Amino acid sequence: MVSTKEYNVIMDDAAIRRALTRIAHEILERNKGIDNCVLVGIKTRGIYLANRIAERIFSIENESIPVAELDISDYRDDRKDVGSGMGNLTNEGFQIEDKKIILCDDVLYTGRTIRAAMDALIDKGRPQMIQLAVLADRGHRELPIRPDYVGKNVPTSRSEEIEVALSEIDGMDEVKIVHNRGL
Repeated sequence: MVSTKEYNVIMDDAAIRRALTRIAHEILERNKGIDNCVLVGIKTRGIYLANRIAERIFSIENESIPVAELDISDYRDDRKDVGSGMGNLTNEGFQIEDKKIILCDDVLYTGRTIRAAMDALIDKGRPQMIQLAVLADRGHRELPIRPDYVGKNVPTSRSEEIEVALSEIDGMDEVKIVHNRGL
């Protein structure tokens, strides 16, 4: 059986830029500014999105919002070799206690990555609240998790995938839906 992949670009660089600008405005509106707010990007692409949102917030408010990267490898429930159970949060000395955490990720699918990120964060302290910002929400939740800020809702079938490319690591910005077809 040979499989072929067909894809459609659903967000180009301009659409991603607009979506992140809208998310930045929504974060500011919902939180009445950025007091006590922190952006936490889930490794790998989430940190780049968090940094971009922080840049937009700075251009709007002329204030910086703290940004950290969260590695949730040890919290994944789809890996047998679970490590120490201590998520790696960059920016040593970074405090999450009583902060409004805005988790950033590229694609929301089953919700398991976000659950792992929340477990890792809560092991580091007790945030005031956790909000979720995603570039693409493709549905098919296995856990009761929903995003607070969404760049684009993309209804998909389970045989399709969403691929996000960001210039920081992929050399270009685009989101595409990949249709896997078995022949």
